[in-house]
Amino acid sequence: MDYRKTEEALARLTPEQYYVTQESGTERPGTGEYLNNKEPGIYVDIVSGEPLFASADKYESGCGWPSFTKPIVPSNISELQDASHGMIRTEVRSAHGDSHLGHVFEDGPTDRGGLRYCINSAALRFIHRDDMEAEGYGEYLDQVETVK
Repeated sequence: MDYRKTEEALARLTPEQYYVTQESGTERPGTGEYLNNKEPGIYVDIVSGEPLFASADKYESGCGWPSFTKPIVPSNISELQDASHGMIRTEVRSAHGDSHLGHVFEDGPTDRGGLRYCINSAALRFIHRDDMEAEGYGEYLDQVETVK
């Protein structure tokens, strides 16, 4: 698939999605659509469609945003130093769409690598396991837990 930012994709974004992905904004904690999603599937960039995170790597961190232990395809994630808001953090962006996704911290579960990818729901589109093949993401089915 051809993962990239297009004018058509940007035109489909809600104001909040645009603010988060294109202006490096942050949704209010506890308000994101996918915060409590426990369904099996993958999360892709709302702009480019590139696969970012698998539901098997999602966990409840208590931070107010969806949290993941690792990206599904590491090369689809770019990490940049972010010195905004009076602190040094590592910003996470989609590599092909250049969408702001959130930040990564080193306080995740130690038994799963120790990272916490703290990601805005507004930057994501969830594709349920049952729809992954039809939407062109079948190659990632082995990284998603079995439907219960």
